[in-house]
Amino acid sequence: MDKFNIVTKKRILPLIPLRGLTIFPHMVIHFDVGREKSISALENAIMNDSIIFLTTQKQANTDLPDRSDYYEVGTICRVKQMLKLPGDSIRVLVEGLERATIKDLVREEPYIEAEVEEVKYKLIDEKDSEIEALMRLVMENFKEYVRTSNRVSNDAINNVADVKEPGRFADVVISYIYLKPENKQKLLDKLSPFERLIAIDVVLKEEIEVLELEEELTKKVKSQINKLQKEYYLKEQLKAIHKELGEEGGIEQEIEEYKNRADKIKMPDEVREKFDKEIKRLSKLSPASAETGVIRTYVEWILDLPWDKEKKEKVALKRSREILDADHYGLKDVKERILEYLAVRKLTKTMKGPIICLVGPPGVGKTSIARSIARSLNREFIRMSLGGVRDEAEIRGHRRTYVGAIPGRIISNIKKAKCKNPVFLFDEIDKLNSDFRGDPASALLEVLDPEQNSTFTDHYLELPFDLSKVLFITTANSAATIPGPLLDRMEIIEVSSYTEEEKFQIAKRYLVPKQFEAHGIKKKQVTVSDNAVVSTIRHYTREAGVRGLEKQLANIMRKAAIQLVEDKRKEVRVSTQNLHKFLGVPKFIDDKATKENQVGVVRGLAWTSIGGVTLSIEVTLMKGTGKVQLTGKLGDVMKESAMAGISYIRSVASEYDVPENFYSEMDIHIHIPEGATPKDGPSAGITMATAVLSALTNTPIYADLAMTGEVTLRGNVLPIGGVKEKVLAAHRLGITKILLPKDNEKDLENVPDNVRKHLNFEFVETMEDVLKHALVKKGKKNVRRKKV
Repeated sequence: MDKFNIVTKKRILPLIPLRGLTIFPHMVIHFDVGREKSISALENAIMNDSIIFLTTQKQANTDLPDRSDYYEVGTICRVKQMLKLPGDSIRVLVEGLERATIKDLVREEPYIEAEVEEVKYKLIDEKDSEIEALMRLVMENFKEYVRTSNRVSNDAINNVADVKEPGRFADVVISYIYLKPENKQKLLDKLSPFERLIAIDVVLKEEIEVLELEEELTKKVKSQINKLQKEYYLKEQLKAIHKELGEEGGIEQEIEEYKNRADKIKMPDEVREKFDKEIKRLSKLSPASAETGVIRTYVEWILDLPWDKEKKEKVALKRSREILDADHYGLKDVKERILEYLAVRKLTKTMKGPIICLVGPPGVGKTSIARSIARSLNREFIRMSLGGVRDEAEIRGHRRTYVGAIPGRIISNIKKAKCKNPVFLFDEIDKLNSDFRGDPASALLEVLDPEQNSTFTDHYLELPFDLSKVLFITTANSAATIPGPLLDRMEIIEVSSYTEEEKFQIAKRYLVPKQFEAHGIKKKQVTVSDNAVVSTIRHYTREAGVRGLEKQLANIMRKAAIQLVEDKRKEVRVSTQNLHKFLGVPKFIDDKATKENQVGVVRGLAWTSIGGVTLSIEVTLMKGTGKVQLTGKLGDVMKESAMAGISYIRSVASEYDVPENFYSEMDIHIHIPEGATPKDGPSAGITMATAVLSALTNTPIYADLAMTGEVTLRGNVLPIGGVKEKVLAAHRLGITKILLPKDNEKDLENVPDNVRKHLNFEFVETMEDVLKHALVKKGKKNVRRKKV
C-alpha cells in the first residue's frame, strides 16, 4: 500500500446487474439490456452524463436481483453507443473507467441507483523496481499464454506492452485471459494494483499448465485419429478387394460386429479372454477355411448366453399361495412344503438350497406344480424331459472336435430362457438310462449340487457357467429307481394319489372348463351333471391321477360337438343315463366276486409307479408231490415271500388243523391275475400266507377285506411302504376293512379324513392276528369255492 497514493470519491449512479459478464476498467465491450429496471437505469444515465455503474450477478438465472444477488465491487463505465433491437431490448457499447464499491442503495424503483465509492491508486515512484519486476514477470507469462493459446492473437502482446501504468496494465492483461465470471470477479475485487499483478501472475501460470495439458492431449488424440484413419483406409481397401473377389461384407465386418456385441455383455474374465482368443484366431483364418464356420458358431454361442442377465424374482408368499391354490386342488401337504421352501428363500436371500424332487404317480400334477412355482416367483420356466436319455452328451454336450458339435441341453435351454435364473424342471428323472455312451445320471451330479454348479462346464463351451442361481426341480414316478448319489442331492416331496372327491373337484373346477375352451364349446351349450362326472371317475377311469379322466372328458366334448354341429342342437346334456352314449360300455365295474366270501382267495394291496392297486391272490390245491408253483409274472422277492409264508404254515400246521404231510402230498399253486403285469416286493407276504392257509383248511376269507404286510418265518408282520396309495386303491374298489402292520399305524395321518371314515382298520403284529380277522368263523354262510 505504501507504493501508491489512494484517492477516493463518492458518486450516486444508476446501477445495472449483468448476467455472466464482468467488465474491467479500460475495457470496451457491448452487451444487450432487456429488463425494465436496467433499461430505465440506462436511459437515466444517457439523460445525465452517460456514466453508469455495472456489477455482476452471482447467479445469472436470477430475474429480479436484490443487493445480495450481485457483487459489491464493480466498474464505473461510460455509455458510448446505444442501439434498439427488435423485442424491446437495447444493445449498448460501454467503456470501463474505474473500479468502485457499493456503499448504499439510494433507490430500487423504477431503477436501481446506488452510492458508490470510486477508488484510484497512483504510483508514488514511477521507477519502483519491485513493481517493474512484477510487470515484467506478468508480461513474460502473458507471452507464454498467448503462444500456448490459439484464442488470443499476437497483436495482444504489443497492446499490453504499450501500457506503463501498473493498474491499467493489469486490467488490460485480464481482458485477454479467458476465465469463468467468478474467477474474473476475484481479480476485479483486487483494488490494489500490486495485489492484482500477483494474482494475475498466479492465474497465468495455472492457465499455461492447463493449456499445455490440453495441447498434449490434443496431440495424442490427433495421433490416435491418424491411426484410426489409416486403419479405416486399409479396411476400406480390404473391403474393395473382398468385393472384387465376390466376398462382399468380409470377415472383418463380422469380427467388428462380434466385438461390439461382446462390449455390451458383462462377461467373466475367463470367458472374455477365451472370446478374444477365438476372435484373434478367426481374423487370421481364410473365409474359405472349414475352421472358420466352427469358430463362428462357437463365438455366437458365447455371445448368446445370458452371462449377465437375470429376471427379477418376486417372493411373495401370499401371491404364491394364491397361485398354487388357483392351479391345483388338494395337495395340501405339497403346497405347504413348497411355501416353506419359498419362505426360507425369502429370509436367507440366497439362491442355494435343496433340489426339490416331486415324486408321485402319473397325472397328479407334478409338472404343473413346477410351472406354478415358476409363475409365483415371476421367473422363466424350462422343462427338460429325461425319459429315455442315455447319452451323457445330452447333458454336457459334445466336444468341438466332433463335426456338428453343439452344447448340451442344459446350456441350450438356458440360452432359450435368455436369463441365468430360470426355474429348470428335469422331468422323469427316474427314467434315466445308461449304456456305452455314458451315464447321464452321473453328469447330473454336478448340475444338481449347489456347491458345485456355480462352475458347471459344458464340453462344447469348455467355460464355466454359473448355474447356482437356477432353481432346479425334478419329478419322478418312483424314488426307488433314482441313483443313490443323485437322490442324496434332492429333497423328496411326495405327491400322492387323488381321492375320488378330489378328482371330482378337479374335474369340475379345472378339467371341464379347460375342455370347453379347447373344443370351442360355450358353457350354456353343454351341461355335464355332477353324477355323470362321478360315474366317469368310477366306471371309465381307474388311476392315481386325472390324466385318463381328462381324456374321457375330452371324448365327451367331441361327441357333444358332433351333436351341436351335425344335429344342430342348441344344448347337449350329459347325465348318468346317457353317459354310455358318449363313452361306450363302462370299462370298470364292481367286482362281483368280492361280494362273496371265498376259500383261497384274498385281496392284497400293492404300490406301483402309477399309484396303489389291489391284487386278487388265488390259491388252489392239487394232489401231487409237494411242488409249489407261482404264476402271474412274480419277481424274485415276491416268490421268496411266498416261500417264507408256506414255511411259517408248516411250523404252525397243528394249530390250524392243516392236513399232515401236505407239503409232500399236495401241490400248491399261487396265482395273481393280470399275468402280463410284473409284480414284485415283500408286502404281499401275509396275503399269500393267508390264502394258502385258507385253501389248506377249506376256510373262507372275508370278501370285504384287504391286507398288506411282510411276513417273517416266525410269523411276525413287518411294516411296508405306500400306505396312502394302497388305502386309496382299496377304497376305490369298495373294500371296507383293511389289515395293516402295527408299525404303519402312524402313516394313516396321510390318508384323507373322508376316506378314513369309510374304512375299518385293524393293525396286526403277527400272522395269528391276521388270521383272526381274515378267516370266516365256522357257521358263517355265503361261502363259495373258487373254481379254476
